[in-house]
Amino acid sequence: MKVVAIVGSIRKESYNMQLATYIQKRYTEKFELEVLSLRDLPMYDQDVENEAPQAVLDFKAKVKAADAVLWVTPEYNGTVPGVMVNAIDWLSRVDKVMIGKPSFIMGASMGNLGTVKAQLHLRDILFSPGISSPVLGGNEVYVGAVHTKFDAEGNLTDEGTVKFLDQVIENFLNWMQKYA
Repeated sequence: MKVVAIVGSIRKESYNMQLATYIQKRYTEKFELEVLSLRDLPMYDQDVENEAPQAVLDFKAKVKAADAVLWVTPEYNGTVPGVMVNAIDWLSRVDKVMIGKPSFIMGASMGNLGTVKAQLHLRDILFSPGISSPVLGGNEVYVGAVHTKFDAEGNLTDEGTVKFLDQVIENFLNWMQKYA
């Protein structure tokens, strides 16, 4: 199974990128995960959506080819970051490559609540008509106090979080089998 991860942070030392990379390494035997970069994705522009820049076409092609999307979102001002919304805007227009594509959501923050508000907003966005993505429910991953849970090599060291991720990934794989 091929999954793409869309990480809503372009910061070099992003905790959410660390989470996506950890998932990519830990579950490599269970599914193929490609972490997509949003750094070079231009701002959505309706004037060029029908003749989108190559970076957009490449991004959309990777999402279209995937069996599912893992959204890994930080929380900025109580919601989804602008770079993630921009990516969603591109995905929701013209060929609308997300319609019917399964999604699951995670997020990490230094705060105790993880990314609860952002994930609630993202879930609403993913249900919008231009996206219409079924989302794995009841398996939300809110990694709070993330700065205390990774070591210098990017390994998740909090045993409870690792066990919870193992269960969520297993639930996701079972859900995908039923969905397929």
